[in-house]
Amino acid sequence: MDVLALARWQFAIVTVYHWIFVPLTLGLGLAIALMETQYVRSGDEKYKKMVMFWSKMFLVNFAIGVATGLFQEFQFGMNWSEYSRFVGDIFGVPLAIEALLAFFLESTFLGIWIFGWEKVSKKLHLFAIWMVVIGSNLSAFWILIANAFMQHPVGYHLANGRAEMIDFLAVATNSYVWTQYSHVFFGGISTAAFFIITVSIYQINKNKNQDVFKVSFKFAVFYGAVGVLFVTLVGHSQAQMMIEQQPMKMAAAEALWETENPAAMSLFTIGDEAKREDVFAIKVPSGLSFLAYNSFEGEVKGIKNIQAEYEIKYGPGDYVPPVAVSYWSFRMMVGSGTAMYLLIFLAWWVAFKKDFNFSPLFYKVLLYGVGLPYVANATGWIFTEIGRQPWTVFGVLRIEDSVSIATSAGEVLFSMIGFTLLYAALLIPTIHLWRKFAIEGTDGLEIHESTHSEN
Repeated sequence: MDVLALARWQFAIVTVYHWIFVPLTLGLGLAIALMETQYVRSGDEKYKKMVMFWSKMFLVNFAIGVATGLFQEFQFGMNWSEYSRFVGDIFGVPLAIEALLAFFLESTFLGIWIFGWEKVSKKLHLFAIWMVVIGSNLSAFWILIANAFMQHPVGYHLANGRAEMIDFLAVATNSYVWTQYSHVFFGGISTAAFFIITVSIYQINKNKNQDVFKVSFKFAVFYGAVGVLFVTLVGHSQAQMMIEQQPMKMAAAEALWETENPAAMSLFTIGDEAKREDVFAIKVPSGLSFLAYNSFEGEVKGIKNIQAEYEIKYGPGDYVPPVAVSYWSFRMMVGSGTAMYLLIFLAWWVAFKKDFNFSPLFYKVLLYGVGLPYVANATGWIFTEIGRQPWTVFGVLRIEDSVSIATSAGEVLFSMIGFTLLYAALLIPTIHLWRKFAIEGTDGLEIHESTHSEN
């Protein structure tokens, strides 16, 4: 494998590792803030126990998320120096704001929140966790602004072989980032909901009288229903924007070789990428047109037609992304989301049965359902990035022009193995601690009578 292939593999591995933790940080932080809000409003110590238990899970996840995120930045200088040189003027601003504003906001108030129990007032302690939530989301938002420029570059001009920012407001309000951030936000809610459901149902099955986990379970069911519903609605908007801004990505996601009007949606396709034709396909007539335009009529461009257009616009070259990876990663994302819908409906039914009785099969299904949002999150990002190929910055900078020219394949291979082993070493104790806390439940908590002042 050459430098480019190894650099791409390393970035994919590190990003997927990191993305295990990001959605849970966003979703679980908000869940804890809502729980503590209820505690402050009601004074019910049950909600304080909920906050203190879930905060243990959150803090472990937050710490490893920060650690894995820091290493990601090293790759830009090591493996993608040409890309960094090209977009440095654009990326520098949102990433600096993310570090200096959002990250310091969340880390400062996280310290107050961790060490402030019984030392500051209830309201100030509650304010601290909400600042952590706001900081975490601002951090995600500014990072996604940088990514949105890669998907839909705006507010720049080319000078001296570099992209230079000429309109900060255009970059910060990129149309692509709004649906992308919303998708990530509600994906985080869905991830946290299934995480809470899994641990709660384990504790309920272990001890039927666990009121803390019964309330947590009911909260997570409602929380997850909101997350799964809105992640679907936002995803639908994303697909419509994709057809407008990156039509090749959507064509690859559907293995749509020829332009169709109305366009059919693929349920299952086996294709020949070399010949760019279907071998076997099951399709829903007019389904893709409905996805694109909310109408059963409407043209959706095919891969061959877009390739011809891009050759005229950008010059000779192959502008088709890996179709099989795009097609199946898209379906794994959608399939996981659909399964999450079904489990949330089943969990809703169980949550409001007074005795919380459920069959062993249902218990196992819900217990292992925690993996669904992680599959959806990972495959969603794989599709987002792979479907943009061969571009690093869509329509502006190609992937082969982005890699470091002074780096050898051996050096990249060495760092890739090192990062992979390091991230695995971080993941193993994280899972161990999650499992340990889940088994302990509230037994390991030291809950004292509240001594908060009321100011």
